[in-house]
Amino acid sequence: MAPANPKNVTLGIALRLGSILALAVMFAFVKLAAQEGVHVIESLFWRQFAGLPVVIAWLWWMGSLQDIRTQRPGGHALRMFLGISGMGLNYLAMTLLPMAEASTIGFAVPIFATMLAALLLGEPTGRYRWSAILLGFAGVVLAVQPGGSTIPATGALIAVAGAIMTAAVTIQIRRLALVETTGAIVFWFSLSSLVPLGIAMLFLGSAHDNVAIFYIAGLSFAGAIAQILLTASLRHAPVAAALTMDYSALIWSALLGFFIFGDIPGVSVFVGAPVIIAAGMIILWREHYLNRQASA
Repeated sequence: MAPANPKNVTLGIALRLGSILALAVMFAFVKLAAQEGVHVIESLFWRQFAGLPVVIAWLWWMGSLQDIRTQRPGGHALRMFLGISGMGLNYLAMTLLPMAEASTIGFAVPIFATMLAALLLGEPTGRYRWSAILLGFAGVVLAVQPGGSTIPATGALIAVAGAIMTAAVTIQIRRLALVETTGAIVFWFSLSSLVPLGIAMLFLGSAHDNVAIFYIAGLSFAGAIAQILLTASLRHAPVAAALTMDYSALIWSALLGFFIFGDIPGVSVFVGAPVIIAAGMIILWREHYLNRQASA
């Protein structure tokens, strides 16, 4: 296999960094919208509603509209349930915690995904990965500081639950990817999620003033932009290189949290975040190493 074009890798990394910034902006709008009385379900609905045309346009541009045919409706339904649950918990965590703290706990997703892959998929997990898992858990404990932290316990638990659910989504996507195309997985999640969210909107949706509508439009637009950039980044850069850029979320979250909400990250964040990031880097390095060995 020919090596990746360095210019393309650089472009992929730049796109990934842009997508992480767009996600941070989206979460800031989610937090602002919640302060204006916008329910998390409303934010989720409009985020998914805005994202569906983006997915369809992406499939059309790639010439992959025919790939949305599926033989696994049950698998897509489970992926939708897990995905909406994870997104809802992550949105709620952002409304309950400072942005930097919520982002730091979210960094534990690769750690939980590795653990679930070993337990549910039977993937081999040697001493490197288990060491990374234990290191990551230690980082989460340092960041959250249960029993002695200024971080609200409820928000921290919801953020951890969101990370676990997001990791479960990763596992379900791996299962679907064995028999389904990427286009089908993305399309059916975007479309099917609007059904339960639409029903929930009948009970939880409400009219809002112009400020709240602006925030809803902002989170929807930022989410759609992030989806485009996330997808495009993986066309130009290896997965390991792209995913490493996700840790830049802490920078954007800390800056947006400070300038918009006046939040100053606690010392525990700066202690726990590097430990969690180190654990994630070990997992990414191990994945990259094993893939190269398999290719060789």
